[in-house]
Amino acid sequence: MNIIKVKDRLELEKRIPSMPWYIEKFINYKLPDLSPSSLLEYVRDYEIFLSWLLAEGLSSAPSMNQVPLEDLEKLHMDSVDNFRMFLATRKAQANVKTTINRKLSALRSLFHYLSQIAEDDNFYPLLKRNVMAKVEIKRSHRPKDSAAKLEGKLLQEEEIVEFIAYVQSGYEHDVATNKQALYSYELNKIRDTCIITLILNSGLRVSEVFNLNVDDIDLKKKLTYVYRKGKNDDTFKTPVYFRNEAIQALTDYITIRSTRYKPLKKEKALFLAIANGKKEGERMTKRAIQELVIKYAKRFGKPYLSVHKLRHSFATDYYLQNDLYKTQEQLGHASPETTQIYAHLTDKTMSEAIDKRLES
Repeated sequence: MNIIKVKDRLELEKRIPSMPWYIEKFINYKLPDLSPSSLLEYVRDYEIFLSWLLAEGLSSAPSMNQVPLEDLEKLHMDSVDNFRMFLATRKAQANVKTTINRKLSALRSLFHYLSQIAEDDNFYPLLKRNVMAKVEIKRSHRPKDSAAKLEGKLLQEEEIVEFIAYVQSGYEHDVATNKQALYSYELNKIRDTCIITLILNSGLRVSEVFNLNVDDIDLKKKLTYVYRKGKNDDTFKTPVYFRNEAIQALTDYITIRSTRYKPLKKEKALFLAIANGKKEGERMTKRAIQELVIKYAKRFGKPYLSVHKLRHSFATDYYLQNDLYKTQEQLGHASPETTQIYAHLTDKTMSEAIDKRLES
């Protein structure tokens, strides 16, 4: 099983006892269809909702796991609106509209299950009245809107090559007077170049890069095998192609991986880091991968770049040379609607290319 899923499954098992019995029943119902990561997000959302119910006096239960079904049946639309307002304004963790919609969707799924699917001993629905059925969750953004937000914040064609070259050698000149930064760069530049080159030539997500093992790379076929987001089959890895440009970077890194990072024999991770106070390399964390991209991006003059924007940069470039469905498959999107963002992102690129052709 993929490392993230193992961790999330353990966390899920730890949190479930704090939930009421009917939520545990719902989680078990969803377990064959959803990944542990998705279900853990559901449980976190329910924790927030139940804590709010108790704080607002909408349930007199002594703890979250004792909130009865009857308290859910008595909820009014005003209560749902107040909960929505709470999510939008709470200071501890302000929620954007997409996050609020996701939390409300999690509640709708639970209430739908309790009122339409789950039954008591007499074959009646567990929940007799479903207030969440009245809640309309509007799409907070369309592909065109998402594209507008990303415009000007991605690497375009030649910038992809320039950024990789900068990580490979240009960064060294910018930190020449900083001995500690220079030492770290010299130690990790082959690895860092490989990570950034691979993302910009495959469109992998940070979780997919994090989960990569040495055996997942097939240089001859230009393939890497990854656990795709949303797939709940722990026995199957999806083959994802990478461009020729990534072959040399992968070859260079794999050649020095064992000698540079000295991993234990049982360590299968492709990308390694040596933590402070340790001698052997271990799997890089997702945060470390994200931070190294940000580090180079700032010096490169593109401080808004992130792993996800590198993925978007690849996808935009890939879409220009392929169609919507090939792009969807390459990126592992569940719906072509998600991939439509690149159709809008490339509108401007295509118009500029036509203008250049007319001028030449």
